[in-house]
Amino acid sequence: MLSRLQILVNGTAARRFVHTKEKGKALLLSPRTNKGMAFTLQERQILGLQGLLPSKIETQDIQASRFHKNLRKMEDPLEKYIYVMGIQERNEKLFYRVLQDDIERLMPIVYTPTVGLACSQYGHIFRRPKGLYISIFDKGHIRSILENWPETDVKAVVVTDGERILGLGDLGVYGMGIPVGKLCLYTACAGIRPRSCLPVVIDVGTDNPALLKDPFYMGLYQKRDRTQLYDDLIDEFMDAVTDRYGRNTLIQFEDFGNHNAFRFLRKYREKYCTFNDDIQGTASVALAGLLATQNAINKPITEQRVLFLGAGEAALGIANLIVMSMMENGISAEAAREKIWMFDKYGLLVQGRAEGVDGNQEAFGHSSPDQPVKSFLDAVNVLKPTAIIGVAGAGRLFTEDVVKAMSAINERPVIFSLSNPTTQAECTAEEAYTWTEGRCLFASGSPFDMVTLSDGRSFKPGQGNNAYVFPGVALAVILSGVRHISDRVFLEAAKALAEQLTAEELDQGRLYPPLSNIREVSICIAVKVMEFVYRNGMAFQYPEPLDKNAYVRSKVWETEYDSFLPDVYDWPAVSNAFEDI
Repeated sequence: MLSRLQILVNGTAARRFVHTKEKGKALLLSPRTNKGMAFTLQERQILGLQGLLPSKIETQDIQASRFHKNLRKMEDPLEKYIYVMGIQERNEKLFYRVLQDDIERLMPIVYTPTVGLACSQYGHIFRRPKGLYISIFDKGHIRSILENWPETDVKAVVVTDGERILGLGDLGVYGMGIPVGKLCLYTACAGIRPRSCLPVVIDVGTDNPALLKDPFYMGLYQKRDRTQLYDDLIDEFMDAVTDRYGRNTLIQFEDFGNHNAFRFLRKYREKYCTFNDDIQGTASVALAGLLATQNAINKPITEQRVLFLGAGEAALGIANLIVMSMMENGISAEAAREKIWMFDKYGLLVQGRAEGVDGNQEAFGHSSPDQPVKSFLDAVNVLKPTAIIGVAGAGRLFTEDVVKAMSAINERPVIFSLSNPTTQAECTAEEAYTWTEGRCLFASGSPFDMVTLSDGRSFKPGQGNNAYVFPGVALAVILSGVRHISDRVFLEAAKALAEQLTAEELDQGRLYPPLSNIREVSICIAVKVMEFVYRNGMAFQYPEPLDKNAYVRSKVWETEYDSFLPDVYDWPAVSNAFEDI
């Protein structure tokens, strides 16, 4: 049990420290209290650590330097993932320190694209559990299972059932790597306290035949339960979480199958504080990229004509948010939808097609065009979009012919290759810039290196990473006490993100700020969202902070080691100064 103490001496605040009941080896085994060789001599003597550590007293800087030196020796992405996440298991503050130090290089390891590889091998690289595993057989007992989680002040839960992990399909409980990775970014990008975050995987089986034969698979060896029991389990989970941690607990749905993702969002969004990152977070980031292109092509969002490759939860989420943005800029919802088309595995999404159009897609199912459309290339040539957005997870379908057709139609074609991981991307950055002779405005879901063309021009491709949005939104929601998260929140987040792109960065080919600035980006988004929710009566945390920027920054969790010993022992002066951390 840890508490933070601010000691007041002669009216001034002395150095803060944490009080712990643990001593000796237990301190070193807990990632929350372990500082490695950074414990001072006095701490070692008083806390029973003398002799359990080498005599050297190290700074966190030296520890971080050792980490980066070791990581540079590694080539294999999975090896890097195991090493980096191993630090999280041993020393929490050091883990987030090094993540923040080099977020641009480390985010692709703890998040996309390497997290997809890690999920596919999760049972083979498993070391220790980092979240809660709830199975279909736990129905009726979820509340008591939550009691087993040691933290009592959880503010945010990220949950998956593992059915649609990135572009890799059904990975069952191997999908736990996604909630773990997402919550790492809650802390690294937005400074949300790690102890306030809970990763959860719902295990109802898997339809992946390879996993059902995998001796290292960690979940139920059964086909997915798609009966009413599944829905009842999710209902019980939602009730149990809010009963245990409070009605304002943020619950983020992640990588559910398309059908379940949409219906759970509709079912729960007005009852709980919840959002679906694949639908709403992806939408916000993609819209921010489109808004950023306005300065490059001198066209407002209302003049964009968008063709999606894919018609699932990501495409529909982006499309609906684009419609909201267009409506905000003066055109009707009907007129906005007419500017948006979708092409999926069955072809162009049109009314009356033989394969049908589901209820989520109906708004974007148009009358068939006059000319026949049998391929995505046909769709580009017939519909003449200003932007193509790939979210199908089906690999290299933005072919040279497709990209060159876009280049012939548009002076500055917008090409968003957003599918993850990298192997599923619709095209690479190098392909997009080469085939358009450097004229395209490109963004990708996975990171790509700088591209230099034969004429010497260089471009830094923008990464449309959800991490730009969901940590900042989560921070704002937690701090302002939002009970229901409107799509308008994600519209505001998109505008706030686009506003942070500088003209110089746009000239470099970026449509998003550098990932190295993501902590500041997340804080700015949190401030803008907080201003919006208080202005529109969506916040329930009072009194309302007058200076929201200062308030948000005061709540951000920092990675510096705390002292376990006070500067003074004036206990009567500080007996009431404990504050939970």
